Amino acid sequence: MDLSNLKPAAGSVKTTKRIGRGQGSGRGGTSTRGHKGAKSRSGYSKKVGFEGGQMPLQRRVPKFGFKNINRVEYKAINVEVLQVLAEKNNLTTIDVEVLINAGMCNKNDKIKVLGNGVLSAKLEVKAHAFSKSAQSAIEAVEGTVVKL
Repeated sequence: MDLSNLKPAAGSVKTTKRIGRGQGSGRGGTSTRGHKGAKSRSGYSKKVGFEGGQMPLQRRVPKFGFKNINRVEYKAINVEVLQVLAEKNNLTTIDVEVLINAGMCNKNDKIKVLGNGVLSAKLEVKAHAFSKSAQSAIEAVEGTVVKL
């Protein structure tokens, strides 16, 4: 065995169809495109969402609602989560950096503290927003609330 008699495995290599190379090839003339119509022409490309002339779905369905450009998206964190963090890491101050290090949020997230759960640790909590129940829960155990 040497380089002169190397061959690919039987059936692994197929010859490509040579389209539009004369009548004798069997694929001349219309070049497998059929007769007339947009798909037979060169340069044909269907528009995205085109449904053959039928009214496309995006035009059949009515528009509704709107996107508020002033919406502020907050990452919600409950008071019970702050309690667990404080116990686990022996903390008295919880701010955005502590939450980022704990994997609760990203550096670009705005944080809102919500009042679900029980808080027993006296904490200084720094966040972008607080619900009324969260604020009262933190202040009930003589903690402080700091809005960033």
